Amino acid sequence: MPNIKVYNMKGAEVGEVELNDSVFAVEYNESLIHQAVVTYLANQRQGTKGTLTRSEVSGGGIKPWRQKGTGRARQGSIRAPQWTHGGVVFAPKSRDFSKKMNISAKRTALLSAISKKLADGQMVVVDELKVSAPKTKEMVAFQKALNLDKKTIVVMDNSDVDVILAARNLPTMKTVPVDQLNTYDVVANAVIVMTKGAVEKIEEVYA
Repeated sequence: MPNIKVYNMKGAEVGEVELNDSVFAVEYNESLIHQAVVTYLANQRQGTKGTLTRSEVSGGGIKPWRQKGTGRARQGSIRAPQWTHGGVVFAPKSRDFSKKMNISAKRTALLSAISKKLADGQMVVVDELKVSAPKTKEMVAFQKALNLDKKTIVVMDNSDVDVILAARNLPTMKTVPVDQLNTYDVVANAVIVMTKGAVEKIEEVYA
């Protein structure tokens, strides 16, 4: 089983934690990770778009002029697409973009992504994550202490409101409770930071 050093919020090493192979040593599966990311992004799309076709635009029920004898092109309705205020050809309509993915595949993709971060040295474990007040400067100090100068996802074992508020103004840091961690967040961030409690919860659920 792999071991990883544990740090405190000041960047000092405070021990080690042994990681479960079935969670943190999963074989890298790029195709499953890609599928999980595509599924996540598709499920974020609202699909709320729509314009009117010629059959849905109000008006235009009468032929604007007679068929022959006027010298003008024949027209059947002032709501045809070539008219101003007419309908749209092949109008976009609201649709459901959501995709589904098997639970086992989704689980494997997440563990594979986390294992890849660990193998690449892009995973950090801290003993706990607490701030005295919801102040951004405390999380900035945390960033500097652990050299978190790249996009970072911080996985917490609980939804600490003070930590969430303190980190939300930092453009390169995102906080998420461990039960809401997904493959996209792992892949989209350069570094993943987990509290010791979050590691234990992940192993409890997935081991």
